[in-house]
Amino acid sequence: MTRFTVNNQPVEYRIDPATPLLWALRDASNLTGTKFGCGTGQCGACTVDVDGQARRSCRVPIGTIEGSYVTTIEGLSRERSHAVQLAFIAESVPQCGFCIPGMIMAASVLLKKNAAPSEELIRASITNLCRCGIYPRLVEAIQRAGRATRGEEIIPAGARPGIDPGDAARVVPALVAPKLSDR
Repeated sequence: MTRFTVNNQPVEYRIDPATPLLWALRDASNLTGTKFGCGTGQCGACTVDVDGQARRSCRVPIGTIEGSYVTTIEGLSRERSHAVQLAFIAESVPQCGFCIPGMIMAASVLLKKNAAPSEELIRASITNLCRCGIYPRLVEAIQRAGRATRGEEIIPAGARPGIDPGDAARVVPALVAPKLSDR
């Protein structure tokens, strides 16, 4: 049995301690926001916060983090109200979206350590891969999230998750509600 805390909830995994954290989160805890990308720790799609460090969960055996605190994208903010999430939305960072949870987690750890990172520090710290090439917007989004974290900027929130498309169109005027025939 391996015990640690995930998203502020104590958990006990009754699975092999050599099981990668990624699979414990996805399969045993049904926290599917953490993505499987390469399985070798290179791409960063599986990045989570383990005790304040951005870790590639595909390379972390659960037996090695007994007593740790793990935060996944779901634990950062289900309402997408974390400064990094808001900045990613405001700067139109996501394209296909597959790498975004890992990017957001890596960025949130960076901003906890340094709320005013330079472009050079961001590029050196966020080594996650994106096939869509979001990097220029990524840098600006992280710097914007830093300004919000420091209280220098307010990032407007978009529509909340799970909102009806018609309601979303009223909250975010650029959205157009689908016609009933399209549903």
